[in-house]
Amino acid sequence: MKMKKSLVALCLSAGLLASVPGISLADVNFVPQNTSSAPAIPASALQQLTWTPVDQAKTQSVDLLTSGQRLAVDGISGPVAAWSVPANIGELTITLSSELNKKKQIFAPNVLILDQNMTPSAFFPSSYFTYQEPGVISADRLEGVMRLTPALGQQKIYVLVFTTEKDLQQTTTLLDPAKAYAKGAGNAIPDIPDPIARHTTDGVLKLKVKTSSSSSVLVGPLFGSSGTSAVTVGNTAAPIAVAAPAPAAKSEPMLDDTESYFNNSIKQAVAKGDIDKALKLMNEAERLGSKSARSTFIGAVKGKG
Repeated sequence: MKMKKSLVALCLSAGLLASVPGISLADVNFVPQNTSSAPAIPASALQQLTWTPVDQAKTQSVDLLTSGQRLAVDGISGPVAAWSVPANIGELTITLSSELNKKKQIFAPNVLILDQNMTPSAFFPSSYFTYQEPGVISADRLEGVMRLTPALGQQKIYVLVFTTEKDLQQTTTLLDPAKAYAKGAGNAIPDIPDPIARHTTDGVLKLKVKTSSSSSVLVGPLFGSSGTSAVTVGNTAAPIAVAAPAPAAKSEPMLDDTESYFNNSIKQAVAKGDIDKALKLMNEAERLGSKSARSTFIGAVKGKG
């Protein structure tokens, strides 16, 4: 069990920096896969939530003031938003935006990602969601992009958005509308103070899900389930989709030179900590007929763990 946990922890570290939007390396002071700082939420509380299915083709929107749900858990203040996301469509890029409300206040989101067994797999605190200036069709907002790779065999993962008492004590500095106009028009920026938005428990959240091919955070155990069956949580209206079968491996064996090339590349990727690349190499090698790529990958990860 200890080895398995170390393997998962190793793989979770892959792609961390690639998942942080617009933040310098010096500013990265948290690890998404470390969920210890997230509120501890009992399974019974999660089961009482209604998890809204996400349609990949549409931007999901929720007004927390009118449609937010209550979660009576220490560490969470005010209403929450809960979504279920398809986990069998490949790597995911999830963009979450929290817009300035009519009272010129803003909701500071925290996001807890759970796998299909409702195990916390990644935590993105409010500091991850940075202020974005208003555009032609976009409002002042806090926004962050999360790149996730659901482990094979999962049908869905869960996205829980909430704020905390600590967040409510803080504020966000906005861009004054006159400055925004001057920047857009190419004029001199006026020397005027920027407005300050208090953080609040209500606001409008927008969630957009797209498939991705970039490095990302693994959600769920790398080597499949340890025997725990999927948990049905709350009220979800999404139909149960059938996972797409993996491409069939070729029946003829791979040439020795090709096999050696893939195996060496897998070992090198694992040695560099690029587990995402190593997984892709393993899958491609098996598609081409390799019989040893998987054992090479597992051996390399065990050796590093």
